[in-house]
Amino acid sequence: MRRPGVLWLAAVPVVATAVVYVLGPGESGGAPAGPAVSASPDAREAAKERAESERAKDDALVASRPPGLAGPAKKELAQQILASAENSTLRWRETYGSIEDLGDGEGYTAGVVGFCTGTHDLLTLVERYTRKHPDNGLAAYLPALREVDGTDSHEGLDPGFTDAWRAESAKPAFRAAQEAERDRVYFDPAVRMAKLDGLGTLGQFAYYDAMVLHGPDARPDGFYGLREKALTRARTPDEGGDEKAFLTAFLDVRRAAMLAKRPDADTSRVDTAQRRFLREGNLRLATPLTWAVYGETYRVPR
Repeated sequence: MRRPGVLWLAAVPVVATAVVYVLGPGESGGAPAGPAVSASPDAREAAKERAESERAKDDALVASRPPGLAGPAKKELAQQILASAENSTLRWRETYGSIEDLGDGEGYTAGVVGFCTGTHDLLTLVERYTRKHPDNGLAAYLPALREVDGTDSHEGLDPGFTDAWRAESAKPAFRAAQEAERDRVYFDPAVRMAKLDGLGTLGQFAYYDAMVLHGPDARPDGFYGLREKALTRARTPDEGGDEKAFLTAFLDVRRAAMLAKRPDADTSRVDTAQRRFLREGNLRLATPLTWAVYGETYRVPR
């Protein structure tokens, strides 16, 4: 993940005032959190019932829509497009063991979606993995990972953490753990949200890429904050809006957020990849696909 912050998963953000499920550090995404403030047990129970009712309706709506990006072939394509921006390769399965400090203030960036030591998601991954595999080679670094969480520090991690990460990434269990955490925190919430907004496969990928790059939180420059900003410019298809117009607005606010954070940022993952697909009218992400990221051209055949 490319920005710090508390993780948020939206339950019913079909309108601008969304019901949002909040995840704190180390919590799973399986159950909605209770309301932040309530006046009485009766109020809390009523809020819980409303949230559960809305979630059940959303579950039914999502299930009624085509698989889109969640279909096996499209999900594979999504990982390839994402890897072209995150690791400059289409061979995303070769990135489990990748780890380096990119100098972006977020510590070490590692693995299939760029889990970061400074943004809590890498810590959560290792904690969850260690609960199932307590003798793994990363467990000894958990105290240090907790200390550096939210910073770019390597204290307690150097010199052995990078080698330990690469060694653990050779194990099928840790590779599976990376994929499971990718899906739990980024892929599944992004696809769900996009389907609730009535977006097709390209829109689902745009949400997924934004979730990874900007972080799954509701701050102004986090995914949900950017989505809310786009909603002030265009309506989602679920609200009766035009899909291309909404995606144009969403990509516009994404690009602006990238440049606001770093004026010299390379925005090609938006400009010459997703916007190219949109300009071509390829809302289904049909192959063959050609796009460019960081000046390098990628192709996926039919």
